[in-house]
Amino acid sequence: MKIIVIFLLLIGLTQSNSQTGGKNKMEIDILFQKYNQPNTPGAAVLIAKEGEELYKKGFGYANLEENIPVTPTTYFRLASVSKQFTAACILKLIEAGKLKLTTTLTELFNNFPAYGSEITIEHLLNHTSGLIDYEDLIPDTTTMQVKDIDVLNMMKTQTKTYFEPGTEYKYSNSAYALLALIVENISGKRYASFLHENILEPLGMNGTVAFENGISTVPNRAYGYSRKDDGFVRTDQSITSAVLGDGGIYSSIEDLMKWEAFLFTEKILKKKTIEQATTRKPFKNGKMNDYGYGWFLKKYEDKEVVYHTGDTKGFRTVLYRIPSERILIIVLVNRNEGEMEELAEKILEESGLLKK
Repeated sequence: MKIIVIFLLLIGLTQSNSQTGGKNKMEIDILFQKYNQPNTPGAAVLIAKEGEELYKKGFGYANLEENIPVTPTTYFRLASVSKQFTAACILKLIEAGKLKLTTTLTELFNNFPAYGSEITIEHLLNHTSGLIDYEDLIPDTTTMQVKDIDVLNMMKTQTKTYFEPGTEYKYSNSAYALLALIVENISGKRYASFLHENILEPLGMNGTVAFENGISTVPNRAYGYSRKDDGFVRTDQSITSAVLGDGGIYSSIEDLMKWEAFLFTEKILKKKTIEQATTRKPFKNGKMNDYGYGWFLKKYEDKEVVYHTGDTKGFRTVLYRIPSERILIIVLVNRNEGEMEELAEKILEESGLLKK
């Protein structure tokens, strides 16, 4: 009987290894060697297929000053990976009949300039609004952190957009700051509260938070760092770090695994809505936009990929999905360097999850 049990265990281990293309997990470890050195900021990595975790590991340190290591439950600032959560909040309100994709900025904000009458919710979601980048409008003398409401006030000082809305793609942090404020205006709740009550809590993402200094806390928090000389210095916050809608959420690889799982259910949003959020839409000239509602869209080999990267002071992040294969790769890094899309695809290659 014992021999049979051992034999079955060995079969299970072999099958688990074959799911990663027969590659030794040490090959993934090697990719992250530089994150696993003494006194260096680290990384958290998760690889899953069909809802099963195949690789989950922390490297390096979340807090250099206190020698706290990164673990799978370390919470990193997501930067622009946050945008998919802001989009989900908006889509939740649309499903509830409180908004439409065609609702315009002048309908949503009092005293918004006339150019806002041509900008719809959909333009904000898929970066076709042409809104001026708020980062370029911040005075050099600014010392207080900018917040979402400040972005709205900046947009109100403008009289035009970069281009006619709907005709081009230009990545817009301004758009997602306004989307967070729209969530607040329509729901009557703080963006962070609406996000928690309608998305995070139902999914059991208990530590994930739209961080507001003095209001909320981040559990097991990773701090951001930048390289200087032969070491690293803490560069955790920038002047724009308090803007929530475009990049202010903190999460862990374990919580993000729960988020990915919801995308194959109707627990938060209807299947039709999720498909709409991850489908290319045409510009006015008929060409297709490779950005959905909070997601970049591309092909890797012959597979459709739905993903997002994040890049902010002290952090780099990526959530990379191949829905048809139910492949998920998450990498969260607390240092100011790294090409995350390229890294995710290197992991995909090394893992062997896509059979040739």
